Amino acid sequence: MITTLTYSERIHYCISPLAKYLLRLLDEKKTNLALSADVTSAQTLLELADELGPEICILKTHIDIIEDFSPALTIELRKLAHQHSFLIFEDRKFADIGNTVKYQYASGMYHIADWADIINAHSLPGPGIVQGLAKIGRPKNRGLLLLAEMSSKGHLMDEDYQQHTLKIAEQFADFTIGFITQQVLSTDPHWINLTPGVKLAISDDALGQQYITPEQAICKQGSDIIIVGRGILEAEDKRAKAQEYREAGWQNYLKRCG
Repeated sequence: MITTLTYSERIHYCISPLAKYLLRLLDEKKTNLALSADVTSAQTLLELADELGPEICILKTHIDIIEDFSPALTIELRKLAHQHSFLIFEDRKFADIGNTVKYQYASGMYHIADWADIINAHSLPGPGIVQGLAKIGRPKNRGLLLLAEMSSKGHLMDEDYQQHTLKIAEQFADFTIGFITQQVLSTDPHWINLTPGVKLAISDDALGQQYITPEQAICKQGSDIIIVGRGILEAEDKRAKAQEYREAGWQNYLKRCG
């Protein structure tokens, strides 16, 4: 069953402080658009964050594809996130045992826990992966999204896998804030569902990506936040296109809430 509660009504059900903050941000800023900023230049990433920051609730990064990465980049990203009121989601997709992901999250070259509000992980390794990430993320008031279903053609995340993912999430509801998914997994209103692969028109690409529309994602499949990448990044006027997606996402949310 898809919830018709508003973002603000759902805040009271949340256990995670970050989930509460994110739902409040969606409601106050009136945007459920996340930008997937898959770019390889630090300057380009900062320019996108500055230009499109006013339109989005979340900036999704792949920090390991930045060819000229330095710690200064994440410092500037944090400043822009504060200036424009959005959260940073590092799309790291952790997928190892708990002891290993602790180090991947906190240490190494990127020190992800120091600057990313949200991370994600596969549930395939079992609950230990969430335990490991939570040891680092909880003290910093971070949040985790578990990958329940991807937008790529032929993925192996069937219904059984999704239900196992939900059960793991329920064990760590103070740290796990929701799911990367194509459809809602649970009627519990504290889970926040983010859907990648969203475009204004249904399409696909040569590498198996399958796109759905904002209406499909939000009204029919229960998503809370649409993740848009190339639909905005390939536009000549990125700000105008982001505003178009923002409006589409928000109007479909209002429609779902009745």
